[in-house]
Amino acid sequence: MDEVKHIVTDIRNGQIKPIYFLMGEEPYYIDRIADFIEDNILAEEEKGFNQMVLYGRDVTVDDVVANAKRYPMMAERQVVIVKEAQDLSRTIEKLADYAENPQPTTVLVMCYKYKKIDKRKKLYKTVTKSGVIFESKKLYENQVSDWIRRVLNGKKYSIAPKAAQMLVEFLGTDLGKINNELQKLQLILPEGSQITPEIIEENIGISKDFNNFELRKAVGERDVMKATRIINYFAQNPKDNPMVVTVALLYNFFSQLLQYHGLRDHNPKSVASALRINPYFVGEYSTAAKNYPMKKVSRVISVLREADVKSKGVGASNVPQGDLLKELLVKVMA
Repeated sequence: MDEVKHIVTDIRNGQIKPIYFLMGEEPYYIDRIADFIEDNILAEEEKGFNQMVLYGRDVTVDDVVANAKRYPMMAERQVVIVKEAQDLSRTIEKLADYAENPQPTTVLVMCYKYKKIDKRKKLYKTVTKSGVIFESKKLYENQVSDWIRRVLNGKKYSIAPKAAQMLVEFLGTDLGKINNELQKLQLILPEGSQITPEIIEENIGISKDFNNFELRKAVGERDVMKATRIINYFAQNPKDNPMVVTVALLYNFFSQLLQYHGLRDHNPKSVASALRINPYFVGEYSTAAKNYPMKKVSRVISVLREADVKSKGVGASNVPQGDLLKELLVKVMA
């Protein structure tokens, strides 16, 4: 992320601000920036007296300000990091007075996760002038695969598109969880390796053959036998393959397929850009479009909406998930 790199580069170059207000829905980058500041601004021998970590649930804004106003001991500056600062959300605006005239020898880091401060209010405006406000936005599911690829490229690894999609399906958009799994793989793989679906299956435990992306492909190809095998596997392992996730992925696929039918230009690059998908998967949409004309796609979307309601227990509270999935498959591929 360019903004993160910019903040890190400025700190490395000695351009250190008195306040870093890190906020937003995605905690991964908030933690990374806070960890970098914690590890790099002070020398190891300076940290004992001049580096403090507070937690929002244990302090008040007044406590934070009191600590920030202290002078460093035998060091050029002190670092005060407030983790889980969102617990101070009810009184966070009280920090605005300090932000107007922050202690120049203090680096105050506020880790305000899952929330944002009001950009119309005084705190946002004063911190913008005196320090840095960083908003960590949640990535959309279709952006996470590219994020995985960029992270691995930076560490001299690569990943197969299908392997990246397997991680997204299994771990969702939680970048912290994904990064933890990638770090485990980097410990066992030599630099320069490509992470394949087989490596994911062997080391993380995600099946390369029985997952929602393989189901999507089988449905798109109208491969009834393969789709049935996957559905039967899901029925036997319902905790690892919740129906609500399967329905959501298929709904997204057919919604994009409807969009595909409406495109004038079916060039792979144009399709990938319009649908916001990896070019590697464009062929699946091209194949599915031949098997599901626009009218049929509209009918399938209606079927999936009905299945979504049933998967949440409405009108089918006593029906096993496996039976609902089999019924869904029959209706979709009819």
